[in-house]
Formats: sequence, C-alpha cells, structure tokens
Amino acid sequence: MPAIPDYIASHFKRSSKEIGEVERRILDVAHQRKLISTDTNAAFSKNSTFGERLADGIARVGGSWGFIISFLVFLVVWAIINTVVMTTQAFDPYPFVFLNLILSMLAAIQAPIIMMSQNRQGTRDRFEAAKDYEVNLKSELEVLSLHEKIDVKVLAELVALREEIAKLHTRRDNRPDVP
Repeated sequence: MPAIPDYIASHFKRSSKEIGEVERRILDVAHQRKLISTDTNAAFSKNSTFGERLADGIARVGGSWGFIISFLVFLVVWAIINTVVMTTQAFDPYPFVFLNLILSMLAAIQAPIIMMSQNRQGTRDRFEAAKDYEVNLKSELEVLSLHEKIDVKVLAELVALREEIAKLHTRRDNRPDVP
C-alpha cells in the first residue's frame, strides 16, 4: 500500500493540509489495515446519561399503541365511573375538571420529554451518518487500492507478454527457413 501522502494526493486530489481530521484518521486506519465499523447503537448508548435513557423510554412508551389504547380505556373508565356509577358521590363530576388538570399536567411533562428524545434522535442520526461516512470512505479507499494493485499486476503481465512476443518475433526472424 502506498504511503499516506501518496494516498492523499492520488485519492483525494488535495494536499495533506487540505483534508479533514476524519479523512486523515480513516487514511491512517486503512493504511494500518484496521477495521473501522462499529456497533453504532452500543457506541451511542454508552455515553448516554440516565436522563437521556429515561427520556427515550418515556417517548417509546408514550408513542406506542399500547399506551394510546390503555389511556383511552382509562379515560372511558373515568367518565363511566364519574357519570354512571357514582351519580350522587362522583369525585370528579361531569365537566371532569380534575381529569382535565391531570391531563394538562401530563401533557406539560410529557411534551418536553418527548422533544428531548427527538433531539437525541437527531443527534443519533448525525452520529450514525458520520459512522456511515467513515465506513464508506474506508471502503472506497480499499476498492481504489485493489484497483491499483490489479492495474499494476495487469500492466506487468502486459509488459511480460510484449517481451515474450518480441522474443518470438526475434526467433522467427532469425530462422532461415521462414519465408
């Protein structure tokens, strides 16, 4: 494999001062023949805090059909209990003011938590895109390196064949019985 400055000049068409830190690191990894691919889920999750994991969990549960259906059942049960079952002693009579308060508080807490999780998902997407770029760049460099090796091998074989053909022509020309 050629030296790293040769790689930079031949593959990036830029000088070593003009390439970024990611490209420089990937060139070094490719030159050392190391693996670059990683489990992005594990790599991203290992740096997450308890609050971030909690926000992800709440968003995962709050955005599921199980939560929606169970919450709908809870609302129907609440309405039935406070209108039909407890007609005289309802703890939250018909306009359901207490239920409205509970729902407002739930929404006030749940909305920022879900937004935190969405922001974290955006960060995760950028992290995965960066990892994909690194793997793709290394793959391209490896493919280009293989093409160069094959081209050198094919050219060497062509030179050897031409020399062999030249020798055959020389032998044929030196034979007296060939017209």
